[in-house]
Amino acid sequence: MLNTARTRLTLGPAALVGLCAMAAALTAGLALERACGEQPAAAPARVPDVDAKTEAEMKPYTEPLAGTDASFGMVPIRGGKFLIGSPSGEAGRSDDEGPQREIVVDAFWMGKHEVTWDEYEQWAYSLELARRKVIEYQPTKLDLLADAVTRPTRPYTDMTFSMGRDGFPAISMTQLAAKKYCEWLSTKTGRYYRLPTEAEWEYACRAGTTTAYWFGNDAAKLEEHEWFIDNSEGYHKVGKKKPNPWGLYDMHGNVAEWCLDGYEADRYSKLAADAPTRNPFVAPTKLYSRAVRGGSWDDDPERCRSAARRGSDREWKRQDPQLPQSQWYFTDAQFLGFRVVRPLREPTAEEKQRFAPDKIQQYKDK
Repeated sequence: MLNTARTRLTLGPAALVGLCAMAAALTAGLALERACGEQPAAAPARVPDVDAKTEAEMKPYTEPLAGTDASFGMVPIRGGKFLIGSPSGEAGRSDDEGPQREIVVDAFWMGKHEVTWDEYEQWAYSLELARRKVIEYQPTKLDLLADAVTRPTRPYTDMTFSMGRDGFPAISMTQLAAKKYCEWLSTKTGRYYRLPTEAEWEYACRAGTTTAYWFGNDAAKLEEHEWFIDNSEGYHKVGKKKPNPWGLYDMHGNVAEWCLDGYEADRYSKLAADAPTRNPFVAPTKLYSRAVRGGSWDDDPERCRSAARRGSDREWKRQDPQLPQSQWYFTDAQFLGFRVVRPLREPTAEEKQRFAPDKIQQYKDK
């Protein structure tokens, strides 16, 4: 396993100058946000197959990030019913996976892959802003509005931990950081993106199956489908194993993934037993814990099952030397990333607010 204790760095003069520059850019961005906020919304860029009015019209599409070389693929997930959780006899089952309940999920698109560093660093490290100057790119109105979305402070160490950058999943961010990326992405593209709910994530992972993994119940077959503790010593480039029946890669491994929900161990017992629950979501009410789904390169097969759940832990910040500890980074969660979804039905402003980054997560750990 990785030893991150040796990866700490001290900020030198150059880094401090960079931080000051970022602070100035943020101040200018906030002023721009106020100036642009009263203007009519800009139209999204045209992207083939991106629009649909019905489930039947939904197609896979690729969304480019304007002004960069980065893009990401989205896969249509038709709505339907499924049983969330696992049966009592499933090998490796935990108590928080039951009782099983019937869930109805509305249609959405989901990221074909986990969000990669190629995409994430455009926002988190302001690479997009730096590139504009080099290529003399004229930003669109959406670009300028996106510039006003808050960005993380520069990390004090290499957050890839030498495991790889180009084509590899972004890792070690807090749920706040993942949500803020989605806010930036939505503003920049003009299309609404967010994290998946737990129900959406499990529904998409199962892809119509009812077994422990989408490929069956035999954990011995996990190696040919996913990256987990027995076949990796770190994460791998996305999309190198087999996709599930709905075209999603790395759902059982590579990196675990943030969901929108607050984590409740007894969540399913609170759902109706006599009728399906439609689009369940637990709005977070405290900093710990937040919901995480999917296995990772650092997990045993039991953790990689479709129904496996976990909540975030303050120990994931154990080696963070900042005081107060960073609201953006989980230095010890090198197994954790995320992917995005886009609902077929555009949410109302009120609905979007329910899923937005909450102020609770911005408080220092207590």
